[in-house]
Amino acid sequence: MADWGPVVIAVVLFVLLSPGLLFQLPGRNKIVEFGNMQTSGISILVHIIIFFGLITIFLIAIGVHIYTG
Repeated sequence: MADWGPVVIAVVLFVLLSPGLLFQLPGRNKIVEFGNMQTSGISILVHIIIFFGLITIFLIAIGVHIYTG
C-alpha cells in the first residue's frame, strides 16, 4: 500500500501558497494583496516559511495518511 498523504498535502499547499496566485504576503503596496499574479523575493521567503510550518503540522504533528491499493 502506498501512502499518498504527504504527496497530496504538499501539492495542495504548494498550489494554494504560490505567491500571487490567491494572495501575496507581503504585497507590493499593502500587507496582503489578493490575486495580483506578481511576486517578490521577500514574498517568496514568507510563503516558504508558511509552507514549511503547515507541512510540518500536517505530516508530523497530525500524521495525515492516505493509503491506496
